Amino acid sequence: MRSAFSTIDMDDYDVPSDSDLLRADQEEGSRQRRLRVSLFWRTFILLSALLITTILAWLLSFRALEFEPRTLHTAQQIATMVNLSRVGLMHTDPISRVSLLKALSEQEGMRIQPHEPADTFELLNDSPLGIQLTQEIRKRLGEETLVARSVNGTPGLWVSFRLGDDYTWLLMDSSRLTPVEGRTVVFWLIIAMLLSLAGAALITRLLNKPIRELSQATFRLRDGDFGNSQLDEEVATSEIRALNIGFNRMAEQLAKVEQDRAVMLAGISHDLRTPLARLRLETEMSVTDEIAREHMVADIVQLDAIIDKFMDYARPVSTKRTGVNLHNLVANCVYSVQEHGEMDIHVQIPQDLFVYADEVELARVITNLLENARRYGKTPGTNVCRVDIYATSFSNGKYVLVKLRDHGPGVPEEDLGNLLKPFFRGDSARTSAAGAGLGLSIVDKTISRMGGRFALTNANSGGLVAHIRLDQAPKEEQGNAVQRLQRPKVKRNASPSTRY
Repeated sequence: MRSAFSTIDMDDYDVPSDSDLLRADQEEGSRQRRLRVSLFWRTFILLSALLITTILAWLLSFRALEFEPRTLHTAQQIATMVNLSRVGLMHTDPISRVSLLKALSEQEGMRIQPHEPADTFELLNDSPLGIQLTQEIRKRLGEETLVARSVNGTPGLWVSFRLGDDYTWLLMDSSRLTPVEGRTVVFWLIIAMLLSLAGAALITRLLNKPIRELSQATFRLRDGDFGNSQLDEEVATSEIRALNIGFNRMAEQLAKVEQDRAVMLAGISHDLRTPLARLRLETEMSVTDEIAREHMVADIVQLDAIIDKFMDYARPVSTKRTGVNLHNLVANCVYSVQEHGEMDIHVQIPQDLFVYADEVELARVITNLLENARRYGKTPGTNVCRVDIYATSFSNGKYVLVKLRDHGPGVPEEDLGNLLKPFFRGDSARTSAAGAGLGLSIVDKTISRMGGRFALTNANSGGLVAHIRLDQAPKEEQGNAVQRLQRPKVKRNASPSTRY
């Protein structure tokens, strides 16, 4: 077995910019840049569009339905006034006629004057209302009737009718033809839209309130806050009440399972502490070989650290991240497997590269990956597993990418996604499958708890590649980093070629 911190041949090795983790980050960034609309705004916009469309349709329908009745009513009024004026003029003497014309002018705003052949006028029938009104007036007063909007430059509503053998102009107020003012329509239209939008906002808020409460309770449940994840079971809506009751029962069951898990882990960890302490004491007192004693004590220290992690899991909050020197941590993990005699490990990690992680957890991750490679990643035709470990910083020092690759037979593409599932083993692709199928699942969940990403791919020339992305530790964390896991400086059965 050879373990060397040396240069790795990366010709067929995926470079960081092409890794699945980086592509996933780019896809995630592109998804975040897309326009995202919350359920409240989507419902509000749809309701508002529906209400505004309805108001506009109502307005157009009102104008269409108002046009004909208003035209008929106006034509009837004009015809009545013309007939009354004609009868009054025909049956009054000249003296009374003067008084009549004066009364019509002062009280009704009407004026009667002779229709001279030299009069110039503009007809009213150049608009839909004018055409319709002219037709209706002619039906009532005769086809020779003229309806004009100005006579000799005087604007108004002018109607020419026969009075005896001559024709006479009757001038009326043009406001009879004036439709509802545009400002009035716009004003009431704005009022109606504002009221509709306010109603849409209120309805949307009421509809989305249960969903928002469920979403918030789900996030609290995900974070382990079971006590504050209860929803109101007394709401009036039966469907929402049934949903809240079901969610509360589920949260209660999850809280019970979590409590049982914590008690179990705490009990196991507590029971292991006593024999482990006794074993360490007996080792230090009974083992005479100094090198063997140092190795056994180092292994017991690592076991004690793992038990501490079990105790952390039993508490509400676990996985405290600190600055960890990746070079030293990988060296310790490589050291723990170097005596198997089945591995040829090549490591290329800068000595000043720090990651933001939990030291014990990350050591478990690297150890699990090395053990997985030792079991299933032996180079075809040999009994040796060659492993390359590579790490680099990217994204301007924001992240660290760690790659661990074996040169074994690899895994079929259809099985890559299943390798991270508990109790799944790629027996058809990996040799000597004797594990329980939990190692890679533990690695994936552990990396996620530390805020990282984990993925598996096949190398171009064969072998499985594990990609780990972690946050790079800030400079203030690097100066305060304390290495908890230590290894004896003297290596047992170390070959002369072994170097760090």
